[in-house]
Amino acid sequence: MTNWMDLKNEEQLSKIQSDSFLHPVVIFKHSTRCSISSMAKSRLDKAIAPQGMDFYYLDLIRFRPVSDRIAGMFNVPHESPQVLVVKDGKCVYDESHMGITMEAIAQQSETGK
Repeated sequence: MTNWMDLKNEEQLSKIQSDSFLHPVVIFKHSTRCSISSMAKSRLDKAIAPQGMDFYYLDLIRFRPVSDRIAGMFNVPHESPQVLVVKDGKCVYDESHMGITMEAIAQQSETGK
């Protein structure tokens, strides 16, 4: 089961960036109005999350400015749904729609060690 932390403000992005130097951080951008986004989140919720990663959940309908800031800060085009893995202050992996899998996220926790 994934232990989601709510991402609600831009100040949290600084913490995510600094924490990413200690361990990988995952951001899942979810559109509550999109069935594909709901399906992607459900698949992540049912999978076993890798240890040693923080998982953040962003409701991008409610917090669109945060979503926009993520795109600029990590230099990734906005998509929905979208998952980003942040390491050493940078986005090292992003995927969207049906390409979002916990297996791919877990691989990111294993690379670069």
